[in-house]
Amino acid sequence: MPPEAPSPARAARPEGHSALLVAIGIFLSRIAGLVRQKAMGHFLGSTAAADAFNAAFRIPNLLQNLFGEGALSASFIPVYAGMLAKGQNRDADRVAGAVGTLLALVCAVIVAVGVYAAPSLVWLLAPGFDGERATLTIHLVQILFPGAGLLVISAWCLGILNSHRKFLLSYTAPVLWNAAMIGALLTYGPSQAPVTLVSTLAVASVVGSLLQFVIQIPSVLRSAPNVRPGFRFRDPDVLAVVRNFGPAFIGRGVMQISSSIDSIIASLLPIGSVAVFGYAQTLYTLPVSLFGMAVSAAELPAMSSATGTDAEIAAWLRARIGGGLQRIAFFVIPSAVAFVVLGDTLAAAFFQSGEFTHDDTVRVWSTLAGSSVGLLAQTWARLYSSTFYALKDTKTPLRFAIIRVVITSALGWFMAVELPGMIGVDPKWGVAGLTASAGMAGWVEYMLLHRALDLRVGTTGVAPRTVMKLWAAGALAGATGIAAKLLLPAMHPILTALLVIGPFGVVYLGATWAMGFTEAAPILRRLGLRQRK
Repeated sequence: MPPEAPSPARAARPEGHSALLVAIGIFLSRIAGLVRQKAMGHFLGSTAAADAFNAAFRIPNLLQNLFGEGALSASFIPVYAGMLAKGQNRDADRVAGAVGTLLALVCAVIVAVGVYAAPSLVWLLAPGFDGERATLTIHLVQILFPGAGLLVISAWCLGILNSHRKFLLSYTAPVLWNAAMIGALLTYGPSQAPVTLVSTLAVASVVGSLLQFVIQIPSVLRSAPNVRPGFRFRDPDVLAVVRNFGPAFIGRGVMQISSSIDSIIASLLPIGSVAVFGYAQTLYTLPVSLFGMAVSAAELPAMSSATGTDAEIAAWLRARIGGGLQRIAFFVIPSAVAFVVLGDTLAAAFFQSGEFTHDDTVRVWSTLAGSSVGLLAQTWARLYSSTFYALKDTKTPLRFAIIRVVITSALGWFMAVELPGMIGVDPKWGVAGLTASAGMAGWVEYMLLHRALDLRVGTTGVAPRTVMKLWAAGALAGATGIAAKLLLPAMHPILTALLVIGPFGVVYLGATWAMGFTEAAPILRRLGLRQRK
């Protein structure tokens, strides 16, 4: 029999309903992020000011990504959700209050150090910048750091709400952060020079960070009424969170670490490379977030709450992992195909206007194509890492994360900086080498995680035949998209995208329907059709 969970409803709910809520929240926030990037592209293009803002944005953002949702969720949710599952609600809230207090103190120190050390951080993380571009980046980092601290505390709210199975608000809250920046761009973009506009945008980012935190507080207090600031740092459960935090800090934040390394390398490439990398990243992280993060985030508190014998828990985990991997592959595989064959159409639709030129679109396309190499591996690896975190093992993902970072750094440098010159290619195309090398490293990390978890809970994964069917459906859809793109006359990029992506999606859905994939069922029901038996 399957292991016990707090209730049968809770055990089953994350497989569909909770994952859907996470996906809706992420989708709304990512769409808002795309609108923000569209506005940035229109007013800033791939100018030196855009380079400065993208580089400055990444430096304090690393604080949020490493201390915030990634590491905090991996270390805090398993302990907190486990206590809730045992009915220890009051003690769980006290632990949450102590963790929040400790997190706020640590963030306050790091923010102060970050503002003071901004010149050194820019020199370290954007070594290719000099002169006015470096000076502007330093100024922007000093503005942005306090906002990153607020986003870390906002991730603490997310941990509490997720443990109570309240997913929508915490993942929708970033819409307010994006809205503040979009508002600043639309209000001041037409009248301010790029150098001034990026400073205004940085201030708006801090305001948006505050809004994202404040909007979650009422729901947190309703869900955890006994949460209070506290200094119970010697409490065994608080210490358990702290012990798990160190390995999770690197293990769960590997994507952000790799991204920062990529940004460092991009700063050494021709002007505009950092901005192009930022625009492309907005697009290629969308399927990773929508499908990898949605499934993993919904499963983490559920898997952390499971009880029973070791054999029962292992069997239950194998079933959930298999279903989650297939759901991820169903959506990520066509995304990877689209980035390769339709990346120019997507980039033009989202960004090409104003200062963002056709040349910028092609550079973003090449970067998207590079990202497709490891898109599936990166999303699958998220689910495997979440399973280890649910088992309160943060050290195993850490070991493999270090391997991934080393491979990404060495291979990224070679493919972005050295390889273009060796084969006679313009250095500006080196950005594509960054995303391709990260994808290769992602496959190594995934295979290591897969093997390690199989040794612990038994054989996991998706049947190769199933994956090949999905790739075949994706290839058929890709061929349809290419044909549509070639046959269409010149028109507005957004209209072109609609007329190309539409047939692409219809063919993929039809092919998977014919193959009997149940993941197509919800979409088919909305179309008034039934799944083929």
